Amino acid sequence: MKGNMMSVKVNFDILESTIKQALLNAGLDDEKAGICAKIHTESSADGVESHGANRVPRFIDYVKKGWVDPKGEPKLLGQKGLAENYDGNLGPGITNAIFCTDRAIELANEHGIGLVTLKNTTHWMRGGTYAWRMAESGKIGISWIATESCMPMWGSDEPGIGNNPFCMAVPRENGEIVLDMAMSQYAYGKLGVYRLAGKQLPYPGGFDEYGNLTSDPSAIERSKRILPTGYWKGTSMALVLDLVASALANGNTGSDLDDEKRGSCTGCCQVFIAIDPYLFGDKDIIQKKWDNRVKRADLSHPIDSSHPVKCPGENTLQRRSISMREGINVDEKIWEQIQMLAKGELDIVDIS
Repeated sequence: MKGNMMSVKVNFDILESTIKQALLNAGLDDEKAGICAKIHTESSADGVESHGANRVPRFIDYVKKGWVDPKGEPKLLGQKGLAENYDGNLGPGITNAIFCTDRAIELANEHGIGLVTLKNTTHWMRGGTYAWRMAESGKIGISWIATESCMPMWGSDEPGIGNNPFCMAVPRENGEIVLDMAMSQYAYGKLGVYRLAGKQLPYPGGFDEYGNLTSDPSAIERSKRILPTGYWKGTSMALVLDLVASALANGNTGSDLDDEKRGSCTGCCQVFIAIDPYLFGDKDIIQKKWDNRVKRADLSHPIDSSHPVKCPGENTLQRRSISMREGINVDEKIWEQIQMLAKGELDIVDIS
């Protein structure tokens, strides 16, 4: 299997500043480069390397190809009560999504619920970033993206629908609960993480070119037959998310992106919903309900006593703490590329 590179430990501040310089060299202004570098670094620190540092070379490649406009800004297209619609003007996906997340929070502060839709934007990198941001503001957060076709519809052997990551967050004061999932068992970025490390997936993640279920990330990347989460349920939900996002944002469907044949998520639609969790209930009572529900779930008997059951998001802050103390795991090849991009020594990026 291809890939035997090692990972290195990089200090948070060093990784952040190096990524920022690489983005400045690519044409982002200081503010955008700073925001994007922080989010990429936090994602890797939280253990989501696939959409953290690993994505920096590809993002810069997209800027150079004109698929991302480093100067693009969200433009308000329409507003109806608690809802707003924006054109992302192909700006950096992170800064566009941060803007829309914050607008959804502001609208929820005013109306109890805030809905912001975004079209013509680019890859938002780690989708959970925006759900976390809403939860940390005290809001229930829901967000998703409709991508180009990269996953076969159930019963098919060719890509026909996006894996359309969906995120939902609960602002529990004793630890946010955050779901961040693609509609495939593993996102392509995660396949890349395992391929670069020369490792097999923990569970089968797709089919090889002969139609056999496999844990080999390289074989799945070649066949483009990633396994939908829940089989037919995953592709069904992916389709509905695509239809709703394209309607609410009045933008591209996944098949429109297929026809345009640009980089991953270039010109896509996204949805951001922030909700006041205390619209009809007392805050203390609701927080106690959440604590009890999470506690009962975590007390479920584990199959392996060395791996206790945890609700989604509970391990994130622990992973970040370890990264801050011991350094962030970064693939050696990726780190070399980022350093060369920061020094202006690399023009053509190998994103394989």
